[in-house]
Amino acid sequence: MSNTDNPFGGGYGAASGAQTVSFGTTPNGSAANAGELIRDTTTAGFSKDVIAESKTQPVLVDFWAPWCGPCKQLTPVLEKVVQAAGGRVKLVKMNIDDHPAIAGQLGIQSIPAVIAFSNGKPVDGFMGALPESKVKEFIDRIASPDGGRDEAVRSALEAAAHAAEAGDLDQASQIYAAVLAEIPDHVPALAGLANCLIELGDIEQARIVLERVPADKKDDAAVRAAEAKIALAEQVATLGDPVALEARLNENPKDHQARFDLAMIMNAKGQRNEAADHLLAIMKADRAWNDDGARKQLLQFFDAWGAGDEASATARRKLSSLLFS
Repeated sequence: MSNTDNPFGGGYGAASGAQTVSFGTTPNGSAANAGELIRDTTTAGFSKDVIAESKTQPVLVDFWAPWCGPCKQLTPVLEKVVQAAGGRVKLVKMNIDDHPAIAGQLGIQSIPAVIAFSNGKPVDGFMGALPESKVKEFIDRIASPDGGRDEAVRSALEAAAHAAEAGDLDQASQIYAAVLAEIPDHVPALAGLANCLIELGDIEQARIVLERVPADKKDDAAVRAAEAKIALAEQVATLGDPVALEARLNENPKDHQARFDLAMIMNAKGQRNEAADHLLAIMKADRAWNDDGARKQLLQFFDAWGAGDEASATARRKLSSLLFS
């Protein structure tokens, strides 16, 4: 993955050259211009210009007409404040003389009327020619001051996740670290970076990263999953040779400790289904073994794998069948 895929740019631990999130910019970091922020629309173009666009950022629709004196006062104010907002909102103007249908559907009976759309739906609005200060208050109410940064963070987290899935853990780590340079307590980025470090074998650094998670966010599912992975990695380090464990099982299929240790090693190697099956086999043979240790370990696997993991779902079904059959 190239740095063009990373909205934050820069590298993990880089002291210089790293781009940071810039306020007053569009999500890709380039300065917003009037052509991108302000446009006229038609009845046919409303779905694309307003409904679809508002799913990315709030869109103000200015319903006006050429004969409307207050409209002529309000429109320049709207344009000025929208441009000053630097990409947090967009402005779409609709001449209701030429395109009356949308205004009629929204029940607009007098102009100027401004309706704010977000996530494809009208969420707020006002009528009349408000002064610039009131227009600014309206925009600040519907668009977070950090809207541009929020979009950049979202894009960065997606890029990091794609990099991790592709096996490019260094690139993913760089992106997560860049997010944390902007928002040090960002929980998804902390968990993401910790997971990358675990996969890279740097357990101690992963533990340090997780220590930065705010106390009231320690129960976050991604954080718990990373902590479970650390615990599993530490356990696996003491287990020994899988070939020797296989030999012990061949000699004695009731050697539950050998089977348990082999399950731990298989999990560490990413063989989740096989690891779960070994623990389920212990439970089937002797539920009480090691104080119900096989079931407890399987539940720890579920925490580490995450509820949405296919291996978790498969093993949970098998566990239910075993417990309730």
